[in-house]
Amino acid sequence: MPQILLIYLISSLAIFILPKWVDERKPILLGLINLGAFIFFFLGIPFISGQIQYTRFISWIPEIGLNLEFVLDGLSSIFALLITGIGSLVFFYSYRYMKGYSRTKPFYFYLFLFGGAMLGLVLSGNLIQLFIFWELTSFLSFLLINFFHEKPEARRAAFQSLFITVFGGLSLLSGIILIGSDVNSYSINVWIANADIIKASNHYVPGLILILIGVFTKSAQFPFHFWLPGAMQAPTPVSSYLHSATMVKAGVFLLARLSPALGGTFEWTHIIPLAGVITMLIGSYFAITQTGLKPILAYTTINALGVLVLLIGIDTKLSIKAAMLFLIIHAFYKATLFMVAGMIDKKVGTMDINKLGGLLKYLPITFIITLLAVLSMAGLPPMLGFLGKELIYEAKIQSPGIANLVLFLGVASNVLMIAVSLFFVYKIFLGKPQPFEKKPNEKGPGFWLGPLVLVVLSLFFGLFPSILGSTLVESAVSTIREEDIIVKLKLWHGFNDVFFLSLFTVILGFALFFLLIKRDRLLARWRALNRSIFKFKLTELFDNTMEGFVNFTTRKSRAIQHGYHRYYILTIILFTSVLIWYQVFVTGGFKLNASFSLDPFYISGLIAVIISAGTFSIFAKTRITSIIALGVIGYGISLIYLYYGAIDLSITQIIVETIIIAMFALVLQKLPRFAKLSSSITKFRDIIVALIFGSVMTLIALRAIDIDFLDPISKYYIDNSMIKAFGKNVVNVILVDFRALDTMGEVIVLSIAAFGVSLLLQSKTGKT
Repeated sequence: MPQILLIYLISSLAIFILPKWVDERKPILLGLINLGAFIFFFLGIPFISGQIQYTRFISWIPEIGLNLEFVLDGLSSIFALLITGIGSLVFFYSYRYMKGYSRTKPFYFYLFLFGGAMLGLVLSGNLIQLFIFWELTSFLSFLLINFFHEKPEARRAAFQSLFITVFGGLSLLSGIILIGSDVNSYSINVWIANADIIKASNHYVPGLILILIGVFTKSAQFPFHFWLPGAMQAPTPVSSYLHSATMVKAGVFLLARLSPALGGTFEWTHIIPLAGVITMLIGSYFAITQTGLKPILAYTTINALGVLVLLIGIDTKLSIKAAMLFLIIHAFYKATLFMVAGMIDKKVGTMDINKLGGLLKYLPITFIITLLAVLSMAGLPPMLGFLGKELIYEAKIQSPGIANLVLFLGVASNVLMIAVSLFFVYKIFLGKPQPFEKKPNEKGPGFWLGPLVLVVLSLFFGLFPSILGSTLVESAVSTIREEDIIVKLKLWHGFNDVFFLSLFTVILGFALFFLLIKRDRLLARWRALNRSIFKFKLTELFDNTMEGFVNFTTRKSRAIQHGYHRYYILTIILFTSVLIWYQVFVTGGFKLNASFSLDPFYISGLIAVIISAGTFSIFAKTRITSIIALGVIGYGISLIYLYYGAIDLSITQIIVETIIIAMFALVLQKLPRFAKLSSSITKFRDIIVALIFGSVMTLIALRAIDIDFLDPISKYYIDNSMIKAFGKNVVNVILVDFRALDTMGEVIVLSIAAFGVSLLLQSKTGKT
């Protein structure tokens, strides 16, 4: 498994060094690599049944228990097959679609690497590793959505998707770390083995909510769904791939993967289904009022994602079976319809549904493909989607807790989906013929070959569903439910409650469809009603929030980053002092046991000289006298070091003071005279700040006298100075060996500062 990911990485990089004769056919080559990976996972199907999984460990950071873990089981297998299979068809499709575009090398690099990142995500057995691939898909999708970066809409949509999904990713990481701390591991298998401990922990609910935020942002669940329609700014192959089998399915995969560890609780079976059913209804409702082919498909994708999240949240054997089947169904018909939309755009020059119609006589093969795909989307026989709808209804009826609400909203959503599916194919192919600038044709099978393969598979599995049920669906459900489950799928379930409920949905869906095509003004009034009711749009809220944040940070920067160095220092000193005094007040203060004495008298006299020099520097009228006074303070402190035996420190202090005084004297010659001395108010302010900070430092110094470490840190350096660093001078050893990087950093900083000062001194007046 790691070898496949390595092939994806190497192949994506090789795009930039392909010879010219191969470069023109790079999507074909990348499609073949995807096809090879698909064959690899396909051949592994017979060896994965029940709860069997193949795991590969690679040492990563063993000190903290992190390893690269790759897991191939029923769940990861079904996703891997969709990623590689649909990926190969998308690349073959791109060979025709992307002709004529510039910058195709980075486009194919991003798209192919994206497929590899998705494979890495679904094959990950470690949640930190999964998170890395998770964020990589967000970053690469940003680059793909922003392909037409010259368009403001594309830039806005790309930023929106990146911001929301990365925000969700950080929330996901927080949840992983929070829950991982309870079991001291980030391995998914360890989480599953310790599911009872996790669910009993106080961290379970906050950790679950954080993880769900990551899932909901990635899989476009309410209230984070609004970024997905904007992502339609990407080229159609991107939309076909990201919104059928990859990007938006990552959250669904994570829910399914963590279901054994986190599922089955009250929070799981109420929060997730509620979010899913709201998302499902929003998607189908707004899909029917869109005018563009890609926006219609975007909202139907939101609907499908809501269905998948709802089913996993219900968390029964039947709902998981329905979810795994619908996962395949949706990938088949959604990839097909996006490719059809892209083909129509290329052949006709528009994707506005109001400017399309009568294409049946020009595109008969495309019509058949589209019809089969929308039948599956609507859940009508004999397509695979019909089985999915039947199972979904059955799962909703058995939903614990909120079954009635889920069932009612689910029926309403499906009615709208049937209507929008029929309306989609009618307006494009059977509606009133429109004048086209160029006569459409189906020349070039590259446009319809991929969609044809997908609808044929959907029809085949619809007629013979047991093949799919006994292999992929059965192994995936067994993995999620942690028990061997037999899955039997069949097209006809007899006359039962589910059948009559489905029949009722179909009748209402057809009635709504006929009403829409007979009353042209109805849809226009519906759209107008939406504009009047839904004046509050989440996309506008997001844009306004971002604009407000930028304006706030601009004002904040003007107030805080004002450029006055003295105020920066005052702020730091005052904030630190107030914080320490607050700590003293809250804790009741320090118990000071130090006694006051003037002995020895020469040290007391030296301190008096230092204080006098400090006071003199405040009232000095010239710079040179202030510098001399400060020098007296520095030399006085070095004598105190010398008295207490810190010879090295004393010498260092003397050298530093001498160099600083010499440097100040040189710099002072280049500076103008004082333009204005500090005012009395400024001096009074500085005195107050100095007293506050001085009192704090005095307090800390007095408290430090009484601190008695059981094992002083100096003992380590004294004991190891000769043994490990081969030096007798402990101070030098600390600077050169134990703090080598720190010392090197200080030397580099001082060198850069000296270099900058030398350039300033050498520069001529008016030139820098």
